[in-house]
Amino acid sequence: LGHRGGRSMTTISVPGTTVRCRRPTPAVSSAGGKRVDSAVHERRVGTRTSGAPRAVVLPRRRTRRSLTGARALPPFVDEIPAFLANPSPGLVPAAAANTAVFTGGIKVLLKGLTWPGVINSWFLGTTVMAAFGVGGYVLVCLYFVFGSAVTKIKLEQKQAEGIAEARGGRRGVGSVWGSGIAGIACACLALAGVGPGENLWRLGFVASFCSKLSDTTASEVGKAYGKTTYMSTPPFRSVPRGTEGAVSLEGTVAGIGASLGFAGVAAAAGQVDLTGALIATLAAFIATTAESWLGATTQGEAGFEWLTNDVVNAVQITLAAAVAVALGAAVGCG
Repeated sequence: LGHRGGRSMTTISVPGTTVRCRRPTPAVSSAGGKRVDSAVHERRVGTRTSGAPRAVVLPRRRTRRSLTGARALPPFVDEIPAFLANPSPGLVPAAAANTAVFTGGIKVLLKGLTWPGVINSWFLGTTVMAAFGVGGYVLVCLYFVFGSAVTKIKLEQKQAEGIAEARGGRRGVGSVWGSGIAGIACACLALAGVGPGENLWRLGFVASFCSKLSDTTASEVGKAYGKTTYMSTPPFRSVPRGTEGAVSLEGTVAGIGASLGFAGVAAAAGQVDLTGALIATLAAFIATTAESWLGATTQGEAGFEWLTNDVVNAVQITLAAAVAVALGAAVGCG
């Protein structure tokens, strides 16, 4: 150990190699003679050859903080891809996923549903997702968004005419079950493994929501834009807009378009094939026509006070699902 040029120097001799390490010494800054520690540290390594040792200056390596403290992802994250691809994930995963969606989207849900409606919709969404996967769940969400949107069309005008939906279009418990009871039934039968098979119950589910969306669209567009409305039964007399059982050209065309579009999305989501989409559209048209006839001939008549809009809707979507399942079985969709 020696001093050289004001610096401490350590010399370690190994046969064939000489290593000299300079210790950092305080340096004097040019500002007021204040002492600061030098940030420079060198290592000199010399290799003894035939002549004098050759000095090589190597930069000091700076150590980096270990990244072992990084936060690990929750275990369930690895299961998400499999859950999304599963056509029938079951009740427990579906309940967890649906709860997360409802928690995050409660403000949006309350724009179209009452609180009791939200609670019952949770049951509907969980059951459908458990049986028909994320694709089926997306269809229910599509119905809710599109159905709520068409209800708002010219809402002030419909309110002034007394033909608007109650509560500004927000749906309650009766409306939820009137829209989804057939879909829930198909989902429960599919989960239970009851015949005629999961694919046919899936087709019935799609047809039921095709029918309900078609009915909602036809009714709301007809009340907003229908120029002339007629009773759906002979002698097809002209009646005011909003009359139970009445139809209009504008509403009918809009309803068929909504049904076709919904069936197309169902096919894109893998719920049905092209044949199934056409069957669902046909079944929806048959059911909505029957619903108009039922509203024109029976609803509101003496002795049938129990036959409310929600009950008629439940009959309609159940008929749509039954027709679709029967037609699908006949052509071999199952």
